[in-house]
Amino acid sequence: MAGRIAEELREARSWSGACDLRPLDGNLLRWGGLLLPNKPPYSAGAFRFELAFSPHHPLSPPRATLRTSIYHPGVDTAGRVCQPLTSAQHWAPTTRAIQVLQDLLLLLDSPDTERVLRQELSRELRLQPELFWRRAEEHTRCHAEPRPDRPAP
Repeated sequence: MAGRIAEELREARSWSGACDLRPLDGNLLRWGGLLLPNKPPYSAGAFRFELAFSPHHPLSPPRATLRTSIYHPGVDTAGRVCQPLTSAQHWAPTTRAIQVLQDLLLLLDSPDTERVLRQELSRELRLQPELFWRRAEEHTRCHAEPRPDRPAP
């Protein structure tokens, strides 16, 4: 298992959607890094995340958590993410960590009223989209980290 996770870390480090990707506290089962969204308003910043692997990886899915506060219907205030790819019923042992990170970035780039953990934000996005986007932009400005000039490998 450690060999596969190390290989997946090398693979994920070559992806341009994240940077500063590394084991946390030297633990290969916990990765940290910065996600770099592609679309406004989230593309104005970078979002710190953690990916925690089960000791049973790849038989069990990893858990993604956003450590940077975000105004998004698919991410709750504790940073838990609505990510069907990592749910037990959708997980496949052949799924790679880079796919989990790509799915997470897609979630951030495209807020969806179906992949929801915060009903009030989903409702706002559906009924008052201009207000939602304005609040998301302000929240990103206040909470997101500055984007690095160039993602580190």
